[in-house]
Amino acid sequence: MEMHEIRYFLAASETLNFHRAADLVHVGQPALTRAIQKLEAELGGHLFHREKTRVRLTDFGCLMRTHLNEVLQRSETAKRTARSFLSLETASLTLGVMCTIGPLRFIGFLNAFRERYPGIEVTVIEGAASHLIDLLTEGKLDVALLARPEPFDHGLKADPVYRERFGIAFSTGHPFEMRNTLHLADVRGEAYLERINCEYGDHIDGLCRNIGFDIRSAFRSEREDWILAMIAAGMGVCFIAEYSASHPGVCHRPVVDPEIIREVSLVSVTDRLPSPVVSAFAEAVREHDWQTAQ
Repeated sequence: MEMHEIRYFLAASETLNFHRAADLVHVGQPALTRAIQKLEAELGGHLFHREKTRVRLTDFGCLMRTHLNEVLQRSETAKRTARSFLSLETASLTLGVMCTIGPLRFIGFLNAFRERYPGIEVTVIEGAASHLIDLLTEGKLDVALLARPEPFDHGLKADPVYRERFGIAFSTGHPFEMRNTLHLADVRGEAYLERINCEYGDHIDGLCRNIGFDIRSAFRSEREDWILAMIAAGMGVCFIAEYSASHPGVCHRPVVDPEIIREVSLVSVTDRLPSPVVSAFAEAVREHDWQTAQ
């Protein structure tokens, strides 16, 4: 059966007059009559008693009226939902954000995105890079903001968003504050605060071993806010990306020789067709001025 046949039948069941029903749905009466006859043939029973002076529903027609009305209502609801989704009037986006990324970097962007697309509800899921990649491939995330020292797997598409330097974070008043840049070896002898979820942790450990020392942690935590609070309290120093070192009492100096830079990318699944919401988000990310973002 076709939706126009259902609409014609419901119009006729409401008016109990084929001529008025045809006017109601803006077709000729012969076209309406043929559509109802076709529907009766498909359903296998008469929907109307056609008498000389009037038309009335059969018992079968009364039964089908309830069901076909539900079909029409669900169809209309589906169309409205589709229009709202495709026009971004009502939609949702689940965004994975690596827990080592400083949130202040994205506040301005997310606020601008909300103003541009007020109908899109954004859910932010924070986690370690490896966990977010698992969620992304499982379809539990639409896109994710990630960085890693090694290339992403072939099944993932990474569009660069911005680059930032790694450096050493320390408390205000530390002797490092007098210098413009630091070296990896400067952490030797310092109490070190280890960020358990740092995606560059193994990479930095390897660089330190190459120049003859191992980092020995005084404290370890998976919570970025705890690490930053301990740095501010003068409990130690930490390798951290520059835009993540945003906490009162925390200073940051970039590491040189070797310079360590991470590239934060918007990551999606390569063979997954992006929805209109994902496309709109990706476009907004590309258009945003990350160089001046605070």
